[in-house]
Amino acid sequence: MIVLNHPKDVVRLRRGVLSAQGLLQAQAFGAGLAGAAEAITHIGYVQIDSISVVERAHHHVLHARVPGFKPAMMNQLLLNRDIFEYWSHAAAFLPIADFRFSLPYKQAIKDGQIHWYKSPDKPLMRDLLDRIRRDGPLRSRDLESNQPKREGWWDWKPAKKALEQLYMQGDLMVSDREGFQKTYDLTERVLPDHIDTRTPSTDEFAQYLLDQQLRSHACVSLRGITYLRKSADLRAAVKALVDEGLAQQALEQVQTPNGDVLIIESGALDGSMPRVSNRMHILSPFDNSVIQRDRLKAVFDYDYQLECYVPETKRQHGYFSLPLLFRDEFVGRMDCKAHRKTRHLEIKALHWERIDHDEELLVQAFVEALKRFLPFQGCESVSLTEVYPKRWGKRLRTELAAVS
Repeated sequence: MIVLNHPKDVVRLRRGVLSAQGLLQAQAFGAGLAGAAEAITHIGYVQIDSISVVERAHHHVLHARVPGFKPAMMNQLLLNRDIFEYWSHAAAFLPIADFRFSLPYKQAIKDGQIHWYKSPDKPLMRDLLDRIRRDGPLRSRDLESNQPKREGWWDWKPAKKALEQLYMQGDLMVSDREGFQKTYDLTERVLPDHIDTRTPSTDEFAQYLLDQQLRSHACVSLRGITYLRKSADLRAAVKALVDEGLAQQALEQVQTPNGDVLIIESGALDGSMPRVSNRMHILSPFDNSVIQRDRLKAVFDYDYQLECYVPETKRQHGYFSLPLLFRDEFVGRMDCKAHRKTRHLEIKALHWERIDHDEELLVQAFVEALKRFLPFQGCESVSLTEVYPKRWGKRLRTELAAVS
């Protein structure tokens, strides 16, 4: 086991992680539509987000990595069949080439595993399949019901529940999207002919997850490889695979200063250290680099909690605070809201947590990040309410006044 005792060893690990995520390079995956497709292929998935206080996370993740990315490109990737929509550890856009690894969960649901609700209406599901086969793609809003509309997925009208069940068990795929309005069609009419549709074995699935995690994160925890996946057989197969890799010295373990043990490919910490610039990233709470909070804490000593689900009186940093990444450290978080009608970004609270950097350098990096962030949010002006520590407030407000 490699024990990371020296600060430089920790920095090397952090930079390896960020480089694997495409967050150190100015253009790791290319630009525009092609760059977005390559980014999703490399990082493995982009989580779909319904929270809209700022631009949706599935757009935000690509904005952070792909110059020239526009939100409309996501649906174009779907229409081009570069990606498909399904469930990863959450609802996600995934590389179409990885389609076969969605099949085990689809089969489990078809065999009776519960995803959203119990007792699917199979006669109604058959009727819907017949209708789509006969009449073509269907949007959920095309379904008619005499029942009054009620809030919450658990109160969906029966036809919409049946449609979602058909999607989750793999009979249907999302063929198009308008915002959060999905269009469904038969899987065989959506899926390109060249895509591998062989159901992977448990061992193949384990290898796929390990390879994906090491490729996109550089280091993994045993628990994190199967993040939020409930299959005991899959977890056992992953453990056996990791144990074999360690025994054959294809993998090795590293211990961080706080005692966490992570797995890397042998030799991953050798060679030259990736370089960093003074560029700051404003990241989404659902960004692939931060979504596994335990790994985030282990590697970066950054304790993050999404507080939109926390009672307001107990929040420490705000409803939807965005992690701030500078060089190879997470230096703070920003709680903000995009007021789209007035094209104004309101920064409700800005928390600086690593202030050992030069203040001038950090402030300028933040201002430059906001210059990229504002047009992405459809905003033209910005205001700042609370700053911690407060002594930074005057300087920041002066700089932001020049941005608006």
